[in-house]
Amino acid sequence: MIIGIVGKPNCGKSTFFKSVTLADVLIANYPFATIDPNKGFAHVSVPCADTDFHTQCNPRFGFCMDHIRFVPIEVIDVAGLVPGAHEGKGLGNKFLDDLNHADALIHVIDASGMTNERGEYTGKPEHDPLDDVLFLEEEINKWMYNILIKVWEKFARTSVQTHQPSARSIAKQMSAFDVTEDLAKELMRKLGLGEDLTKWSQDEIFGFIKAVRIATKPIIIAANKSDLPSSEENIKRLKERFPDYIIVPTAAEAELALREAHNHGFIKYIPGSSDFQIIKPLTDSQKKGLEYVRTSILQKFGSTGVQKLMNTIVFDFLKYIAIFPGGVNKLMDSEGRILPDCFLLKQGSTALDFANTIHTDLAQGFIRAIDVKTKKTLGKEHVLKNRDVIEIISSK
Repeated sequence: MIIGIVGKPNCGKSTFFKSVTLADVLIANYPFATIDPNKGFAHVSVPCADTDFHTQCNPRFGFCMDHIRFVPIEVIDVAGLVPGAHEGKGLGNKFLDDLNHADALIHVIDASGMTNERGEYTGKPEHDPLDDVLFLEEEINKWMYNILIKVWEKFARTSVQTHQPSARSIAKQMSAFDVTEDLAKELMRKLGLGEDLTKWSQDEIFGFIKAVRIATKPIIIAANKSDLPSSEENIKRLKERFPDYIIVPTAAEAELALREAHNHGFIKYIPGSSDFQIIKPLTDSQKKGLEYVRTSILQKFGSTGVQKLMNTIVFDFLKYIAIFPGGVNKLMDSEGRILPDCFLLKQGSTALDFANTIHTDLAQGFIRAIDVKTKKTLGKEHVLKNRDVIEIISSK
């Protein structure tokens, strides 16, 4: 799973990326501060299964704080997008090529309206952030359309001449966009499109492309800089204008400050929390800054929104669940780590799917699975649920 972080320059995109990864990236108030895609690992959080066994886990990957398990996921922050990107303006081609690898996108917008349509910070709330939502989608739609329309006539004619099902032809042509034959068939049915691809109008082709983008590149909106005075009304308008979107108010700069203060030992802060604990003496300026975060963000919104957004996109948006491998007789691995692993699987995954995720040999030699919490034996088709702890019994 790869989550893409997208948006205009200066919307707080790089700050958001650093706040979830704490990677060293260039943060600056000018377009194209991010030239090459930054890749890193963010985390989603889930109540750790160790509480069910009255113990403390020792993760191999990620970490656990106060029995909240943080599981790593890959994120990519790509170059800022400007109008005309689908025509190659700015770093448009690079941006669009980079995001094609993502399973879902976080669109970071400046909810305060202080970043104009060209990605320039103005310091005044003069820009309407609602325009940014439409702008990004339109650029991606046009980019995908431009790629496909260049070869449409040829492959459409070939599909008709060879009597190949149109959905299969489309899937082959658009495999780079993760389009399957089943998806193409479903979208054609929903849009009422005919089997003869040569008879599709350009509007019908564009409509199909838009449907593909929605299905294969779902977008969740981070209404960033939510603590600024002009943001509150804009966020309200965003939710009213786009009721079908998930819109999460975020304050990435505050999240970054909290995580850095925690890492330096000044405070104890669990990402996603509504408060923090000061554990080392602070300067007056540090106290003032953290108190602003506490009163103006954490107490007002319940969190900075950053961790909430990461959890939302993985568990609610992409429909994943967290599964822990373990044993009925012991939860410890060969190196003495308790519940060392936690895997993210799609909702509806079975015990056999989980075995295959751990290792293909386990799946090939699958005998049975055991629910470690209940000690019940499970068959290969048993559907797993979030926070299950599963032991796989295999002949291999």
